[in-house]
Amino acid sequence: MPIYQYVALSEAGKQKRGMIDANSPREARDKLRLERLYVTDIGLLDGDKGGAAAAKSAPAGAGLGKGLKREIKLPAFLQKRIGVRELAMLTRQFATLLKSGLPLSEALNAMVEQAGDATSERIFRDLREKIASGSPLAEALAKHPRQFSDLYVNMVRAGEASGNLDIVLVRLSDYLQRQASLRGKVSSALTYPVILSFLGTAVVIFLMSYVVPKITDVLKQQAKVLPAPTVFLMSASDFFKGYWWLVLLAIAAVYALYRVVVRTKRGRFVVDSYKLRMPLFGPVLKKQAVARFANTLATLLKSGLPALDSLKIVAQVVNNALLTKVIEEIHARILEGTDIATPVKRSRVFPPGIGYMIAIGEQSGQLEDVLERVTEAYEEEVNLTIQRMTTIMEPLILVVMASVVLLIILAVLLPLIELQNI
Repeated sequence: MPIYQYVALSEAGKQKRGMIDANSPREARDKLRLERLYVTDIGLLDGDKGGAAAAKSAPAGAGLGKGLKREIKLPAFLQKRIGVRELAMLTRQFATLLKSGLPLSEALNAMVEQAGDATSERIFRDLREKIASGSPLAEALAKHPRQFSDLYVNMVRAGEASGNLDIVLVRLSDYLQRQASLRGKVSSALTYPVILSFLGTAVVIFLMSYVVPKITDVLKQQAKVLPAPTVFLMSASDFFKGYWWLVLLAIAAVYALYRVVVRTKRGRFVVDSYKLRMPLFGPVLKKQAVARFANTLATLLKSGLPALDSLKIVAQVVNNALLTKVIEEIHARILEGTDIATPVKRSRVFPPGIGYMIAIGEQSGQLEDVLERVTEAYEEEVNLTIQRMTTIMEPLILVVMASVVLLIILAVLLPLIELQNI
């Protein structure tokens, strides 16, 4: 039977090291749990084949660095990122365990055992180790900025301070699920138009680079004066055939320039400002940003964070430089003694109705509930706007692509018809 080395905590909180024989790590954990020991690290003893000799030759607590197969930790930028929906599910599971009365360390043990992939298992193992060494959960989460945002960490910190960690985690899960659903609706609405555009472009490229050259070669041999559309088509086909690499290079250069621009503070501000004013897409992005602002602020305020701290966090998660600047200005005006509603009304970015609803919420002392109603209203607006946008975009793309193909066909048929008449 294999032998495992372990590090565990007793009920008194003292660390204990030792070895135990079991058929699997799970069985080893179950055995140690019966001894009222809570495992923080466990691994197979190197060189062990199941014999008793290894157990006798290796002293208890010989050091996990030598005998235990430990996981190699990757740099943060190489680690796989947990998806928003998956993080929402894990957060809800964690909240359920805490609500059932399990201690924090035991709840983390359960999360490690039921982890569905190596990334989440590694993260929960690390959280468990830091909790065992006396670190608060919020501080342990902050060590994984790629997985847990400032909003997540600060909400957990507020939950720990108020003693309502399980309730805060449920709110976090609801928030993440809501954000994922809203983002998914926008993405799914744009998927069909993007695929349609890609297929139409592919058809045009095929016609211009393969079909048209074969026909134009025949037309050139006739030495007749060709119609203007045919001449233009032949020139375009020759360009595509001879300089396709230049087109790809130009596209790559434009994309690279865009990436350079958005990495600068000024460039990001200009690009994000234009996004909110774009025809067709601008209203969707603006309503989505307003819904995210209201939902995030409501979630933070309900978790017990002060309004000023909540606005700081909201400014970081709205994902738009223009809105970030506006929220920072709102934060500065509040420090000067004004309410939240007045600078929101003056911002000219948020719709006027938002400022009036926030004012009502502040006067009634129910700002969180008002913001939740704003979130629901604007999420519904996003859904309706997306439906209208896709209703317009799909036939528009079809008309454009059909017009291009029709022009190509006419440019080819006109000289053929003339030849047939001759």
